[in-house]
Amino acid sequence: MKFTNEPLYKIINTIKKRLLELKSAEVLEFEVLNPDNFDSTYAGTEVQIDNTTYIYRSLKAYTELAEQLFCKMLIPTQIDEKSVLIRFKKLNREESFHKQVQSSEKYGTDSHFSKIHKNEEPSFLMHYVHALKKVDIDKRVRILNLGVNSGEEFEIIQKLSSNFEKQELIGIDYCQSAIKEAKKVFNSPNISFIQHDINNLDSLELGQFDLIISIGTLQSSNLEFKLLFNHIVQKYLKKDGAMILGFPNCRWIDGEMIYGAKTKNYSFSELSLFIKDAHYCKKYLQQKKYKVTLSGKNYIFLSATSIR
Repeated sequence: MKFTNEPLYKIINTIKKRLLELKSAEVLEFEVLNPDNFDSTYAGTEVQIDNTTYIYRSLKAYTELAEQLFCKMLIPTQIDEKSVLIRFKKLNREESFHKQVQSSEKYGTDSHFSKIHKNEEPSFLMHYVHALKKVDIDKRVRILNLGVNSGEEFEIIQKLSSNFEKQELIGIDYCQSAIKEAKKVFNSPNISFIQHDINNLDSLELGQFDLIISIGTLQSSNLEFKLLFNHIVQKYLKKDGAMILGFPNCRWIDGEMIYGAKTKNYSFSELSLFIKDAHYCKKYLQQKKYKVTLSGKNYIFLSATSIR
């Protein structure tokens, strides 16, 4: 296929029809104007080449289109000076931990979830680092991570904190294989991993913490979200402590992070529940005298610091 001066909605409809003919992992190819050889102040600018009218679009437009159509965009290939070949690899939408039967090992080392590496995704990593800086990670001595899995969030703290050796980090997760993997990866004496049910957190007698982190865990279907969140703040967060919560606004499909949270019984991304939960946490912490900000994209990070 070759797209010259077609409007974007026509291109989308054409590609969608062609993708229906492909199986998972098959590749759709189409030719467009080479964006590296032309400069434009805005998308949609017409460019005349050899009596052919092209519409200028950046590669960003095609990467976003690939994501929206549940594809992975492969590295473009230059055909000649004026055009490039774009390739969309169709994702297997059944290859996702969201499709797995609910169990303790849904997030285990042999699951689809184990293939996810959030720290290699800029839209997660950069906002998480920003949240750690906002809560002044260097001065947080006792740190608790609820739903730690294999410990990716601790990896960033280890690299970012200038006070890491003096900090005490505790990670809790219900998944036994994930905790076992985390213990193999981290051998620092100041990091502990505990396999435990967060619903029964009080039995561990953990004490209070300077920073509590939970990324994509407290909204799990087996947890009473509001009751658990309130209890954690009241019992485990120091009065001058800080909190980082991560609300997933994405789905993981065939190893790719796809923007937009998927709500049960909806065929499309629907944000009302996600917004409701994030807003509840923000208002509750503000009432407890915390300064709260929400930032991010594929993951929305709530960062809270005490103003008392």
